[in-house]
Formats: sequence, C-alpha cells, structure tokens
Amino acid sequence: MAEVDIGSEQFTDEDRLYSGSRFRDVVDALFANPYQRVWGREGEPPLPVQDVTIKTVFGGLLSLGRPPRFERAAARSLDSGADLRWGPDGKGFTRFLHPNAVCLVGRWEITEDTPYSGYFAGGSRALVVARYSSGAGGLRRGRIRSMALVGKLFPTVDPNHSTPLRTANFITQEDIGGARTESINAAELLNAPNVTVFRRGPAGTILVKIASVFRRVDQQPTIRQLYPIAELGKPAGEPTRAPEFIRLLVAPGQPVIPGADLDVRDEVMAQIFDRGDPVPKRTLTFTIDVTDDGMTTGTPFRVRRTFRNWRRIGTMVFDNAVASYNGDAVIHFTHPTWRGDRNDPATATRKDGRKVG
Repeated sequence: MAEVDIGSEQFTDEDRLYSGSRFRDVVDALFANPYQRVWGREGEPPLPVQDVTIKTVFGGLLSLGRPPRFERAAARSLDSGADLRWGPDGKGFTRFLHPNAVCLVGRWEITEDTPYSGYFAGGSRALVVARYSSGAGGLRRGRIRSMALVGKLFPTVDPNHSTPLRTANFITQEDIGGARTESINAAELLNAPNVTVFRRGPAGTILVKIASVFRRVDQQPTIRQLYPIAELGKPAGEPTRAPEFIRLLVAPGQPVIPGADLDVRDEVMAQIFDRGDPVPKRTLTFTIDVTDDGMTTGTPFRVRRTFRNWRRIGTMVFDNAVASYNGDAVIHFTHPTWRGDRNDPATATRKDGRKVG
C-alpha cells in the first residue's frame, strides 16, 4: 500500500529504544511549529506544497552496494514503533509519500458489542492522533488525488497520563491510484483500497515501483492489517481477534465545506475552525465500520475489492487540528508487517528487521 508515512532512511536509537509515548508530548510536538499561527488569518503564509515524483522518492541511481534509499525507508517504516522521529538534527525526516497533511486530535470509541479483541472490543475508548493527507499527485479539489487517514491509538482517555504508552497504528486510504472525490465527506477510506495504477497516466509508473519495493521488504503492498489495534491492551493469554477490513467515513451530518480548487488541508481545518479564529468551534467525526467479508479481483494494475456486511461499531471524534512542520516531518505511523494469519504473530512476514516469508 502506497501509504503516507515513509521517510528517513536511517534506523536510529529513537527506533530501537522506543518504549512508548505520552499523548501530551506527541500533541505538543504537533502544535509547536504550525505553518500558520492562526489558520486562515489574513497575512499568514500559504501552506507549503511538496511535489512527489520518481526523483523525489527514489533519488539517484547509485546506492553504493546498499538497498536503494526508498527500500531502506520502507523497511524502517515496518520495523520502527516510534511515534516521533526527531532525527540527529531535531528536524525530523523527509516524507517521500503524502508529504503534506493536517494532523487531528480526538477520541476513538467502540460503541457496539463486537467479537473482536483489544481496542476493537465493545466499550473501548482511547485517545487518537491522526494525519489526514492527499496523495496521487494532488491536494486540491477537482484533481485526481488519493485521500488518506492514518492514526495512532493511545490506550487511555487521560490526555495528561504520565507513563509512556505503546500505541497502535492504523492506515486507510482511497484508491491508491487516485480518485476525483469532491470532498472529504465523499471519501471512502479503507485499509484495503482499490488500485488503479494508470489513472494518472504515465505518472502511474511510480506506483509500480513503490509496490515492488513493498513486496521486497514485506509481502502485501496494498492492504494494511488491523491486528495492532486488536492487540492493544489485550491480556497476554487472550487470542487476537482482529477484523479483516475497516472503513472510515465522515459522519452523516458533517457539512460539506464549499470552494472550488480547495486544498484538502483547508477543508479539514474548516470542519473544526472558523478562519482567523484560533479557538476550535466544532468537531469532525468519522464513523468506524468493519467487516470480515471481502474479495479481491483484477490485475496488479487494476485491483478491485468488493465488500459485504459492513457493520458500524463506533466513531472517532476530533476536536482539534493543525497543519505543522512537525506534523509533516516528525510524527511517525508504524506500518504493520503482513501476517499469513492476521491473528497469529508467528505468521509474520518480517521479523527482527528482515523479511522471513
């Protein structure tokens, strides 16, 4: 899956020594350096735009006997559990895919009884930090783009908890090749999205190269399993029971933000803020649907997935947001490595920093 969160090439002590994070530390980092001190206020600088091309992702042709830089970065995204990656200079890292986004802060709640474990179990409540971005070549409404929402759950409802906690990450996206979805309200975000490689014409070749890298370091490049959430807070002796598929939708009743050629970051911010006012005025809610009933058809260049029996089990409600340098360069969302059986850790494709399956 051409996900939003691949960056620095180096595996550092931040990655090796990770033992959890404090929610407040992560949130404070995100809000430390916003691109606009007050979103939408007159005189604020424009939000930055970083292009994604074969050159920016894959760099030069020489790798000096090592795997190419994107492959090293892809492996690190699977092996590192770190929530914040500051890097040796404290400036974070370059994000190769989905480099521009807005970060969201809120709560995850499973309101229905479910057969699942961990934080998919009925009654589960967690703090969540998420990142909403757009890839496939565009940020603006009316263009081909692929909107994505990734997030990390903290197993607590206390925003000031003092003990570092390990987080569980999820990754969802629209068609990886892009779509012409008019607003975030219409976007269907899935952990197993469709793939239309050449929807962007010749630029679609970058997706082929990205998928080949993911296959070399892991197994399945277009599906991200959900077992990290099903194992969060789970007693050691309890079997993992994870749903196979998740769908996140903007909740019915959320307004559609008007505007031609609207940047998706402005669209998300406008759901919560009034332009020029630093105080949040509203919330942005996503519904959480799951199913274990799905089928994949097509070719690697045109993957189609169909689902049945979606069941709505909860919501994520966000009450604050920011577009910031640290939100683009420092926060990190771990990719779950592929398991032959999503509920069995012994079937993982990647172990101890290398691919084994």
